[in-house]
Amino acid sequence: MADDETALRERLVDLARRYGRYGYRRITALLRAEGWRCNHKRVERIWRAEGLKVPARQSKRGRLWLNDGSCVRLRPERPNQVWAYDFVEDRTRDGRWFRMLNVVDEFTRECLAIRVGRQLKAADVIDVLSDLLILRGVPGHVRSDNGPEFAATAVRRWISGVGAATAFIEPGSPWEMA
Repeated sequence: MADDETALRERLVDLARRYGRYGYRRITALLRAEGWRCNHKRVERIWRAEGLKVPARQSKRGRLWLNDGSCVRLRPERPNQVWAYDFVEDRTRDGRWFRMLNVVDEFTRECLAIRVGRQLKAADVIDVLSDLLILRGVPGHVRSDNGPEFAATAVRRWISGVGAATAFIEPGSPWEMA
């Protein structure tokens, strides 16, 4: 019985970590689906003994977890750890569009580069980032939204090739950008 209790406890904690927004009732259903013989009272007892709690709901704007339930939000702790980049669009007086690619260091809030043009594509993003890598070194992560210029295979492959990791924001959450 003690071996079963220990194994059940480990599995319950693992599921609680994996599914951060699930309570003990839903974890009980997952355990039963995996073949464990346990009722909700036993799972609740272990849940309380482990000090597990479902975090209170947070507003979408200030949430700490992602849609998949994980509670990982990348926050920079030093300069050149996380860079964020995004496009800003505007019009000239005669009504023609132009775009600006802005790269920001999230820790210092310093604008590292601005590239302006009528059309900026994935190759332009790589060009700006390569210039910055020569000047500043390789960052730990590069954060962007899921736009076609940033999610392009060439950009992702180039970023991982230089030794940095990509970090995409959640769709529909522009406030997660620096």
